[in-house]
Amino acid sequence: MSESLTRQLKITKQPVRGKGVVVAQNCRAAEVGAEILRKGGNAIDAAVATGLAIGTLEPWMSGIGGVGFMTIWSAKEGRAYTIDYGPLSASKLDPANYPIVGPGPANAFAWPDIKERRNEFGYHSIAVPGQVAGMGKALERFGTMQWKDVIAPAVALAERGMELDWYMQVMIANGAPDLAQYPASKAAYLCDDGFVPTNDWKGTRRYIKLGNLAETYRRLAEGGPREYYQGSLARDIAADLQAGGSAISYDDLKNYEAKIVEPLSFQHNGATVNVAGGLTAGPTLKRALELMGTRTKGTGAPGAEFFTAVAEGMHIAYDERLKTLGEKPTNSCTTHFCAADSEGNMVALTQTLMSLFGSCVMLPKTGITMNNGMLWFDPVPNKPNSIAPGKKPLCNICPVIVAKDGKPWFAIGASGGRRIVPAVSQISLMMIDRGMDVEAAFHQPRIDVSGVGPIRVNRDLPDAVKKAIAAKLPITEVENQMSPLGFANPCCIVRDPRTGELTGMNEVMSPWAGGAAQ
Repeated sequence: MSESLTRQLKITKQPVRGKGVVVAQNCRAAEVGAEILRKGGNAIDAAVATGLAIGTLEPWMSGIGGVGFMTIWSAKEGRAYTIDYGPLSASKLDPANYPIVGPGPANAFAWPDIKERRNEFGYHSIAVPGQVAGMGKALERFGTMQWKDVIAPAVALAERGMELDWYMQVMIANGAPDLAQYPASKAAYLCDDGFVPTNDWKGTRRYIKLGNLAETYRRLAEGGPREYYQGSLARDIAADLQAGGSAISYDDLKNYEAKIVEPLSFQHNGATVNVAGGLTAGPTLKRALELMGTRTKGTGAPGAEFFTAVAEGMHIAYDERLKTLGEKPTNSCTTHFCAADSEGNMVALTQTLMSLFGSCVMLPKTGITMNNGMLWFDPVPNKPNSIAPGKKPLCNICPVIVAKDGKPWFAIGASGGRRIVPAVSQISLMMIDRGMDVEAAFHQPRIDVSGVGPIRVNRDLPDAVKKAIAAKLPITEVENQMSPLGFANPCCIVRDPRTGELTGMNEVMSPWAGGAAQ
């Protein structure tokens, strides 16, 4: 297909509306959450059900071998909280096991080359997983339903297996060379000959069973979240990890706890932005908005002044982040989703396995595909983010809930590694500073500024905008493509302050993303 013909195609997406809404990068996972709302659950119940189910539907993005953060607005308490279930290195990890053997860049972080790429693939790349603990903590503190009821849809999906479609085939093909290195992963995701599974010409539905994952979910349903960290399941997980050479022990699992913490909250143009703070990308979002000042204010679709302010603010904020915190941003295979209910509860949740299929290790006893959270650490010693035992790394996660006049207004976040903060900031500012509705904001072309390399500019932006940015900073024009996505993959739910109606939107170019209403 010629470029001129490709440029003629215009893709649009309709929002989803209702009194309760879930939007996710996987439309089937969103439907799981919406069904929980229909059964009387609140937004937190729906988010937990979605988070548990999504790993059975898109395990290259996230799963119970992963980590994450969520920002919650509690209607009962009239305020926001953050739940931190981020990665943690093993307590007895030895940094000497990650020797530098070359200058790099060997990966998307531009870290130095590590022996056998141990920080990127395999058992040495795995950090202590926090997702199940995070789901349990959220449900216990803010939910209304029982654990066995919110995990039930995930159990059923795991027993059925992943439905194979074209997008799944693309994702498996991208990960195939690395998945093939680990027996359980190869057996689950690839054919006996090592090729990617395909559908027949009749379009017969085909399902892929993810090893022993269904049995693991049944054990979790019966034993509760702590079964993952203290029960027989924890012992099976630890046994597989240690058999593969990981430093993670049963005690590391037993001692892991998700934490409810204060969000990073700040004011912008009459709105209160609540975002996960600490070692997430929240502080970078805050700094970027400070630097943009009032230059993003106006009415309607943004123009050159808006985008140059975003470009310059994000560029400086990321430059400060990289210099002071030691992180090199990347694209990652993360997932983000939002949930909101008629009572005023909202959830913005970002969880991840880190890279595509994480470590590429599926644990034989449990069928859990594990994260590669060790890649978030800088392998160079004596830096703030250097590899060390019992330590949390920096990450790009940025789940946001914006409030106005003491009421929740919208929940937003994205996947896409280094592209998350630029997407979240631009869409948020279009609504806060320019009065755009969420549907228009999501259809507006964006730029990507991540502190490394030239500003990536959507080709569909007006020439005047491109010239204005280029006069300030180097740019490169890129297509707003579908696979792989040219920009981040955001989703958002907005509450109408007059009617209480909820409107959800997903990334327009994402073929799997969708929403469902109560």
